[in-house]
Amino acid sequence: MQPTLFDWSPPCKVIIFPMAKRVGRIRSTAEKMLDKPTDRAAESYRNQVTEGLLKQLAKAGLGDVEQDEQLGAFWDAVQAEIIRLTYRDNRPGGHAA
Repeated sequence: MQPTLFDWSPPCKVIIFPMAKRVGRIRSTAEKMLDKPTDRAAESYRNQVTEGLLKQLAKAGLGDVEQDEQLGAFWDAVQAEIIRLTYRDNRPGGHAA
């Protein structure tokens, strides 16, 4: 039996929304990291977030290399947000900008 046109399906690729562009999640994570009372608590929270993100990325079908890239970009964005928030809070005049 010869396959018909309707039996064929094109190859597909999962394209996720870039982790580094998830501004709400990045801001929320940065704020929670800053609110942790100790470095150990912040590290524990970071590990929890990392595990959750890796599960999401694996479920979406991304390979290990893509997962690492997305995760690295996310944490780079969180670090930049932490710096921004810290700088904003330490500027003369506080939050007035």
